[in-house]
Amino acid sequence: MPLLSLPKEVAVGTAMLGIAFATGVLAGKRYPSLIFGTPKSSKSVIGKNSPLWQYILDHSLREHPILKKLRLLTMEHPWGRMMVSSDEAQLMANLVKLIKAKKVIEIGVFTGYNALNMALVLPDNGRVIACDINEDYAKIGKPLWKEAGVEHKIDLRIKPAIQTLDELLANGEAETFDFAFIDADKESYNEYYEKCLRLIRKGGIIAIDNVFFGGNVVKPRKNDLAVQSIHRLNEKLLRDSRIGISMLPMADGVTLAFKL
Repeated sequence: MPLLSLPKEVAVGTAMLGIAFATGVLAGKRYPSLIFGTPKSSKSVIGKNSPLWQYILDHSLREHPILKKLRLLTMEHPWGRMMVSSDEAQLMANLVKLIKAKKVIEIGVFTGYNALNMALVLPDNGRVIACDINEDYAKIGKPLWKEAGVEHKIDLRIKPAIQTLDELLANGEAETFDFAFIDADKESYNEYYEKCLRLIRKGGIIAIDNVFFGGNVVKPRKNDLAVQSIHRLNEKLLRDSRIGISMLPMADGVTLAFKL
């Protein structure tokens, strides 16, 4: 579809994303089935210890002090590598600001680094519906949400995300959200995507994390349900006429779906 035929927000966002992204850390592929997110490994598009990687961070990362505090605190946790990378989180915040978002969905919260990241750029009456099934991890971030003055913007819902999404739809909130970030159990990605697509307004964005799954999507093994699920969704998104799409080689791969 020609760029000029897209909604204004989508056209602006797509133009901005014409810049080549080649940063971040590829994710590992194994984690307990009840933990949202994917452990990050030492693999990377640009080596994590590369001078170029450090240059990218030194010349682009603008991390809020309390956001940095939570990131460092999270990295001390045994599962800290599940956290979204700081450069990827910054892109999400920039997109939220770009489309003037007020209502955001996050599926997979962990310690709440990205929930805090997005809440910081939302207007005072904005909110993040933060979905997870493990409140213990979120308790790590909650004090810092309060310290940052954005605790009132984050609505943490501890229950299966599908249940929360269904409740939002049942409450008549279809097409009222601006942005969604999906980073949870991979076997449910397609269902998360479909429900978020119903909840997101036209011109809104769905960001889907871990679409490379450590590079395993290139040759997905038949017995690896997580990789197979992501691979099938990647193929589906390419042909989905309901969205514009950009797949970025950032972190473990991020697909941005712009609702048409």
